[in-house]
Amino acid sequence: MESWKGKHFSITDPKGVNTVIYEVYKTNKEYLHKYPKYTVERLRSTEQLVGDLKKKTFYVEDPQDSGNQLIIFSFAKEKVVINNGMLINNEVRISKKPMPFKFNTLYSEEKMELKDFKYTPNLKRAITIIDPETTEEVKPVLYYDEETNEVKGKCKLKPYKSYFAFELGEDKK
Repeated sequence: MESWKGKHFSITDPKGVNTVIYEVYKTNKEYLHKYPKYTVERLRSTEQLVGDLKKKTFYVEDPQDSGNQLIIFSFAKEKVVINNGMLINNEVRISKKPMPFKFNTLYSEEKMELKDFKYTPNLKRAITIIDPETTEEVKPVLYYDEETNEVKGKCKLKPYKSYFAFELGEDKK
């Protein structure tokens, strides 16, 4: 039997809300000239119904002694609530100082393709596109750009549909 070493925590979504959580990774200094300062990876989760509510358990595979930085997105019918926090020991602490990141709503009446998402060597990226109705990520198709010698991705977006895109940035202050 395979054993799992990591941490987990649970949240309960109110009716009509669907929460997804991403872990933030900071790129090592020696790679900053080529890769984004931050990358993100969605946490695996399981779900169970508790009455009318959904209890979600999220799994952090590589808990750090200094804590794991998290971005928490709660999708409701016409809005997204964004929080950030840290998993420290067995507790999630919501931050009072927001981390700077950009987000946008993507919409087009024509089929479109977004290209050139840069990836790090371990295939992490700084930008993520989410379908707000299902809260599933739009999975990019990976390709190797021989001109720049990099792994990149492109996403195909459907017409007449809104998407939520976010990218972590660096606070210039």
